[in-house]
Amino acid sequence: MKKLFLTASVAGILLFNSCSTVPLTGRSRFDLVSNDQVLPMAFQAYSTFLTENKSTVLPASSAQALKVKTIGSRLITAVKSYMNSNNYGNLIADYQWEVNVVQNNEKNAWCMPGGKIVVYTGILPVTQDDAGLATVMGHEIAHAIAGHSAERMSQEMVAQGVGAAAGVALSKNPKTQSIFNTLYGVGTPVAMLKFSRNQELEADRLGLIFMAMAGYNPQSATAFWNRMSAASAGAQKPAEFLSTHPSDATRIAQIQKYLPEAQQYYKK
Repeated sequence: MKKLFLTASVAGILLFNSCSTVPLTGRSRFDLVSNDQVLPMAFQAYSTFLTENKSTVLPASSAQALKVKTIGSRLITAVKSYMNSNNYGNLIADYQWEVNVVQNNEKNAWCMPGGKIVVYTGILPVTQDDAGLATVMGHEIAHAIAGHSAERMSQEMVAQGVGAAAGVALSKNPKTQSIFNTLYGVGTPVAMLKFSRNQELEADRLGLIFMAMAGYNPQSATAFWNRMSAASAGAQKPAEFLSTHPSDATRIAQIQKYLPEAQQYYKK
């Protein structure tokens, strides 16, 4: 009982001293790891991914890559503008933005901490147009801006009893490296960040705002998610309470609630 009490007390102290705020939403997030700890791991993992998938990374001059990179550039400019004008610039000061397109049939895209983005060609038929692609990329960038990966990693470190010290390279600790690799799908053909349902919805909200600031109508997001739902209609999905992602119906309904806020940022 005494050990349990001490463990709970330590966890409480960690929670109290390891919180930061998500830009725009104001939600408090649990943070044991800092940018100077997690970004080097992300940069290395991204570099390794590109090397291992070199034959499927599209040339920057290809039509698909040009389209994705152009939309990515507009989103990145909008994010920088918002963060810098709202005193959050320090959170992305060390970001090294990069966008690549990979030939892969998976309907997937992701953004690592530090702004390292990959879009798979398999999702392009579903995005269909610039606004659809901005919906996807805005959502993925929002995960990075909201610090969701560091938050998930912090939660796993507490669950596994792994500590973190300021200035210590997490990559030198086999346990933290293993947690990072699992969260990011390092060593697998397709990277897949594992986020909670609440984080997914938060990324939807932020993503709508970012795409609106970049000049893409956020109302287009509903159409995209309806297409995404139809495209995955035949796939087996667990019940929502067992899934890390919200159901399609929940996501679309929530996006409808977010739209009035996002629309305020939209300028054609």
